[in-house]
Amino acid sequence: MKHTGLIVILVYLFILRVSAQSAGLGSWNVYNLKYNHSEKWSLFGEAQVRSLRFYHHFHYYEYKAGFNYHPVKAVRITLGAGHYQTFKEGGDFVLPKRSNEFRLWPQVSLLQDIGKLTIEQRYRVEMRWISGKYRNRFRYRVGFSVPFGKNKKGFKPFLASLSNELFFTDQEPYFERNRIQLALNFKPSRNTTFQLGYLHQFDYKINDETGRDFLVAGFFFELFRNSQTKTESEKELNDY
Repeated sequence: MKHTGLIVILVYLFILRVSAQSAGLGSWNVYNLKYNHSEKWSLFGEAQVRSLRFYHHFHYYEYKAGFNYHPVKAVRITLGAGHYQTFKEGGDFVLPKRSNEFRLWPQVSLLQDIGKLTIEQRYRVEMRWISGKYRNRFRYRVGFSVPFGKNKKGFKPFLASLSNELFFTDQEPYFERNRIQLALNFKPSRNTTFQLGYLHQFDYKINDETGRDFLVAGFFFELFRNSQTKTESEKELNDY
């Protein structure tokens, strides 16, 4: 734990350096609750609020819920649904909205361990109803994560991760977005995780939020049906 402060400072300095070279650093805030019913089944709910400036010019929020099923240890099947609201730029939740969306999304995640390194590949199909119009979208993410630190009650307190995600549609221009994230998770207990990271998002002719750099701040809380229920959450990346 003596290196905790140094790690946080290094991550923070990296984010400030990137922000100084960009048009501005926004905020990406995540609040996640997960209930582990068993080793195979879990439920989750999540809310997000985003801003285009550092905790100013809030332009987006979402809330969603769903369930995960692990048929085997290396495979996770998810079904989720939620509401996604995008506002105009230039202030906090400026009307009229740019997008009012309901989304249903099944996905499959494949996990592979190579020593301490975990590789996750995620495939998601999004069925989207945007202001009364229906659209499809397809997302592919590859991520790498490494837990580290002194083992604490069956888990390590830190997780470093890097991921890249591509967004496609079945309509021209087909390619929509690229999202890259670097993050550090701190897990002080079995139930709680804090996340600090940097996310860069590039958009191509998309009708919701435009590409920006974001400071990611997340809080994740897990509940367990019983003390014997195991979790792989310290290896898995987030679902947003």
